[in-house]
Amino acid sequence: MVLDATAMGIDGDGIRRWLPVKRRLSGDLRQRSPAMVYRFSRYQSKSKDNTLNHGTSFVFNWSPLGKLLTCYGFRSEPSPRLLRRCTKKWSIREWRGMQRSKSCVADDFFFSGLHLMGDTSNAVGSNVTVVTVAQLPGLNTFGISTARIDFAPWGINPPHTHPRATEILTVLEGRIEVGFVTSNPENRLITKGLQKGDVFIFPEGPVHFQRNVGNSNAVVIAALSSQNPGAITIANALFGSNPDIDEDILAKAFQVDKNVVRQIQSKF
Repeated sequence: MVLDATAMGIDGDGIRRWLPVKRRLSGDLRQRSPAMVYRFSRYQSKSKDNTLNHGTSFVFNWSPLGKLLTCYGFRSEPSPRLLRRCTKKWSIREWRGMQRSKSCVADDFFFSGLHLMGDTSNAVGSNVTVVTVAQLPGLNTFGISTARIDFAPWGINPPHTHPRATEILTVLEGRIEVGFVTSNPENRLITKGLQKGDVFIFPEGPVHFQRNVGNSNAVVIAALSSQNPGAITIANALFGSNPDIDEDILAKAFQVDKNVVRQIQSKF
C-alpha cells in the first residue's frame, strides 16, 4: 500500500510550508499485531543556515477501531528556528550525534535564577521568566524549554498562543484559573480551576490564558515542547503592532467604533 500525503514542513525562518511526501507500507504490516501503532519518520532537511527543519510524522493504528478510522499524529518539535549560539561551537552533525566539541563548556547547559520572583508590578500583574535556547544554548535541537510565571493577586497572563509548542503547566503556589479556546467554528472555551500541585496542558496553537484567583501571590512552572516555542500575546499583536493595523480593519473585526480602536491602541 502506498500513502501519498502532504506533510507540513517548516523552513529556517519559521515559515510553514507544504511538502509532498510518500511512504510505502510493507504488505505484511497489518499482520504483525492488530493493536500496534505504526509511526513514520518525520520529514527533515537542512535550511540555508544549516539548521534542521522538521515536518510531520504520521501514525496509523490497525487496531479494530483503527481499521475504521486512520488516525494521524502530528509533531512539530523541535522548533523550526534552531538558534545557533551553541552550534557555532558544534556542527549540526556533531550536535545531533552527541559528539561534543571541546569548545563547549558547562555554562552552555546551565541557567540560574528561576527561583527568583519576577516583577509583577505592571498592567497585567504577572511576569514570565523564560528559559529557551536564547537563554540556555544547550537546549538547541532538544525540543524542550521552560518558564516561571509569577502572578500578583488577581493578576493574569493575558490571552496568547505558542505557535510552535504544547505547554504543560504545574501550579507551585496559589490558585489559578486556566483556559484555552478551540478553533473555528466552535470556539469553545475549555477552562479549569487549579490549585497547588495541579497540572494542565495547553495544546499547541490555541489561544490560552491564566489568572490568579486568590488574594496572595501565585507561581507556576511551564514546560514547552520546543526550545523556541514563541509567544504571541493577542492584544499586543493586534493593538500594538508596528506599524499599526488600520483602525478600520480592527473596528470591523471587533464591531466597535474607530474611536474605541484608537483608545485601545494608545495603551500599547
